[in-house]
Amino acid sequence: MELDQGKMDQEPGRPTWSRQIEFTLAGIGCAVGLGNVWRFPYLCYRSGGGAFLIPYLLMLLVMGIPLLYMELILGQYMRRGPVHALAKACPLLKGVGLATVAISFIMSTYYNIIITWGLYYLFSSFQSPLPWQSCNNTWNTPNCTDHVTPNTSSHSSTASQQFFNYRMLERTGGVDESGVLRWELFLLLLLAWILIYLCIFKGVKSTGKVVYFTALFPYVILLALLINNVQLPGAMEGIRFFIVPNWEKLLELEVWVNAAAQIFNSIGIGFGSLMAMSSYNNFNNNILKDTLAISITNSLTSILAGFVIFSAFGYMSHLQNIPVSELAVDGPGLVFVVYPQAFATMPVAPLWAFLFFFMLLCLGLDSQFAMVEVMVTSLMDGFGGPLLKFLRKKEMLVLAVCSTAFLLGIPHVMQVGIYVFQLMDHYTAIVSLMFLAFFEVLAICGLYGVRRLSANLKEMTGSRPNIFFRVCWMFVAPLLITMILVFTIIQFEPARYENYVYPPWAQGIGWVIAMASIIWIPLGALHTLWVLPGSFTERLLKSITPYALENERGGETYPNIAVINSFGRETEKPHIQTNL
Repeated sequence: MELDQGKMDQEPGRPTWSRQIEFTLAGIGCAVGLGNVWRFPYLCYRSGGGAFLIPYLLMLLVMGIPLLYMELILGQYMRRGPVHALAKACPLLKGVGLATVAISFIMSTYYNIIITWGLYYLFSSFQSPLPWQSCNNTWNTPNCTDHVTPNTSSHSSTASQQFFNYRMLERTGGVDESGVLRWELFLLLLLAWILIYLCIFKGVKSTGKVVYFTALFPYVILLALLINNVQLPGAMEGIRFFIVPNWEKLLELEVWVNAAAQIFNSIGIGFGSLMAMSSYNNFNNNILKDTLAISITNSLTSILAGFVIFSAFGYMSHLQNIPVSELAVDGPGLVFVVYPQAFATMPVAPLWAFLFFFMLLCLGLDSQFAMVEVMVTSLMDGFGGPLLKFLRKKEMLVLAVCSTAFLLGIPHVMQVGIYVFQLMDHYTAIVSLMFLAFFEVLAICGLYGVRRLSANLKEMTGSRPNIFFRVCWMFVAPLLITMILVFTIIQFEPARYENYVYPPWAQGIGWVIAMASIIWIPLGALHTLWVLPGSFTERLLKSITPYALENERGGETYPNIAVINSFGRETEKPHIQTNL
């Protein structure tokens, strides 16, 4: 996207999207990712197929759309990334902004591993027959089988499983056996980060152009796959499993929690990515249209991917002569084991395999753009002057961020990599995210206040949010998130991969990973109370007063600017002042 110098909107030097459609496409690309073709179908399958769609759509309506709207309003109004936007909105919980940056950066280090695996399969698709099509390979073991039947031994594994485990990963027996570096995966990880850098090194200027392709082309492939899959024998059985509810499953609380968690993971609530991108919007942009476009497109994509994946499941159940509900599906195995296994028996198998994994690459790149952009935007907002003085150009900062994330991702391309990946995903995408979402809603809907958020929207667009959004912000979303957080804590299970249970020391590392993002919330609160002047009561009152709003009683802005200084050396007055 080109920088539009005529749209700096009350803040000299901050670029904006030259066309609003670029933000919408970037937002869709951020929300629509690998989770739509991996995590959503997996949770749907595990939760009884059609029974999952009911709570999923309900959670989208009362939590997904309202909370995304909330994040985009705050980002567009504050004209800052999540760190400074949250620091201005609620000084006491400014650590929430830092936590969003931390969790996005942590996820970017291992999310790119999925892109790396996708690249490995993409290049492997230029072979006929496909390398996971038979057991006549050097990496196959005696218990390998080309076709699974009801009489197949439980100790057997398919050619597709063995390609994933013994050819690509060459995995060890557990997390305590590190193994050696997988040079092929190492080079593909480097290639993945080079692609990321080339797409975002110019900031929104380059990202805005790339998303025209990466956000739209996956739909062409999804439709092509769907047309092909529905013609396969048994496909209708898989689709029936996907859309016909198992009503008994709706009585299980875990199904509802999984639906809410998928909404948070997929749309990106709590990651700060969309808040960072919305800070580059025109100040008077109608944010509701973007909210609806991003959230609804995201969910429709998940449902479209569901039809594609479950039609393939039906085909696999037909070949194996077993019910759809008895297929072996677990986590990443859905994308890298079950679906490639279905490709192997399709006509023109290499073509379909190439298209599928190229689609995964496009989906992964979009989401990865957003997670890296959170870190870059936050660093520029807080330390832009000193960083540019040292690094000369913003492109060098982007290179530094990408290089650091690449180095932190190297353990994932060792033979122990799959265990590291599963451990990080479990404690980041499940544990950290729920805590982060809870405190974000508390900071914005609670302490910043629905009344102020509504006033911000009116100042930008001329109209306040309707009663539905205000009720969701004040009551529905906080209540549901609290219930989900409590359930997550009570029903928490340690990380595992297939039948492997991690040892206690590895679980401890998992909690350290989780705390790497959560810890900023209490630290931020303590720091705010420490640096503010006055008695403890005065400090507490000042800590819940937004910087960007005037004191209603006297028209003076609270002197809390020292707190922002501690995080970002931001000394100018807020760009907007509002009397409520």
